[in-house]
Amino acid sequence: MSRVGKAPINIPSGVEITVGENNVVSVKGPKGTLEQKVDSDLKITIEEGVLTLERPTEQKRHKAMHGLYRSLLSNMVVGVSQGYKLEQELVGVGFKASNQGQILDLSLGYSHGILMEIPKEVSIATETVKGKNPKITLESADKQLIGQVAAKIRSLRKPEPYKGKGIRFVGEQFRRKAGKSAGKK
Repeated sequence: MSRVGKAPINIPSGVEITVGENNVVSVKGPKGTLEQKVDSDLKITIEEGVLTLERPTEQKRHKAMHGLYRSLLSNMVVGVSQGYKLEQELVGVGFKASNQGQILDLSLGYSHGILMEIPKEVSIATETVKGKNPKITLESADKQLIGQVAAKIRSLRKPEPYKGKGIRFVGEQFRRKAGKSAGKK
C-alpha cells in the first residue's frame, strides 16, 4: 500500500470540496478556488471532514497515481486554506528588483533590464533595504504555479559557486568552491 496515498486528508473548516463529473475535484476556500482532474480509476470519498483516495488494484500505474493525486489534492487543500509563500534574494553588486503590479523588473548585471510578467494568480512584492540583498516575495494558493514562477525567476541568474552571486531562495544552502589557489610553487 502506498504510504502517501493511504494517508487521509483532513479538511479544515471553511474549505469545500466537490467531486464533479469525470473525477474533476474542485477545492474552494478563503484563499481561492483550485481544480484538478483525478485519474478515473481512483475512487474519492469524503466523510466527516476527511478525504480519502482508494485504488482498484495493485498495478504499478495505480500505485503511482494513488500517491500522486493524494499529494496534489493535499497541496490544494493547504493552498486554499493557508496559501504558499516563497522568498528569493538577489545576491550581487548592483542587482535590483522592483515591480509595478504584475510586472517584475530585474537588473541582474546584464547590459539590459529584464521585464517579466507574473501570472495574476500569484501576488508579488519586492523589498529593497539598504545594506541587505533585494528580496522578491511570491504568494499564491497554487503550489505548482508558485514553484514554476520561482524557478523561472531563478533561472535568469542561477547562483554561481565561486562568489555566490545570483538569485537564491532565502535560507538556501549551497556549496562554494575554493577557486584557483594563489601562487603554485
